[in-house]
Formats: sequence, C-alpha cells, structure tokens
Amino acid sequence: MKKVEIFDPAMCCSTGVCGPGVDPELTRVASAVYSLEQKKFDITRFNLANEPGAFVDNEVVNKVLLEKGPDALPLILVNNEIVKVGAYPTNEELAEWLDVKAAELQEKPRVRVSLKFEK
Repeated sequence: MKKVEIFDPAMCCSTGVCGPGVDPELTRVASAVYSLEQKKFDITRFNLANEPGAFVDNEVVNKVLLEKGPDALPLILVNNEIVKVGAYPTNEELAEWLDVKAAELQEKPRVRVSLKFEK
C-alpha cells in the first residue's frame, strides 16, 4: 500500500475553519484526508507548528526546506518521494496516486451532537 505524507506549513489547525475566515482549500484537503483514512489508506499530515520533529527527521523534507525554505510547504510525499511542492494535491491527484475515484474523496466527517432539554 502506498504511503502519503502531507507536510503542512505552520498553522493553528489543518481544517481551515479556524481564524477569521474559512480556507476552502484546507477544508477540501481535510475532507479528502478524512475520506482516505476511513478507507484505511496510509495518509498522514504533519503541521510545522505542532510537529517540527517530523520535518527535521525526514531527510527528504529537511533537504527541501534547507534549499527552498518554508515556501516549499505544503510538501507532499508518496512512499517518501516528492510528488508536489508548494501546493496541496487536487482530489484528482490523490485519486491517481492511490488508485481511487476522485468522487470517493468528498466524504464529510459526521459529528453527533447530544441535546438535553431542561424543563
């Protein structure tokens, strides 16, 4: 099975719904990653702000950052080989890399809310 790693720039969260505005690109990527995780694909995201060790420990990522700086992020690896630098993959690219249909990458996380009514 292929392993996909997404090395995000430093940000407060990977969903795109924090801060004063929603970033639709981050929301799309978060949804695609969630869909792939639900299908048991090996896909991981690393945030520079929260997991700097992952960037230092990975020789491929470390080399790109030393050469190009943080503008190289996001950096996408498939089986530890660079497939995209400086931009997030499209759903079509993820689908091609993992041999799935792009439509399968649009599953939205479901959240259950419990309501209690007091009289």
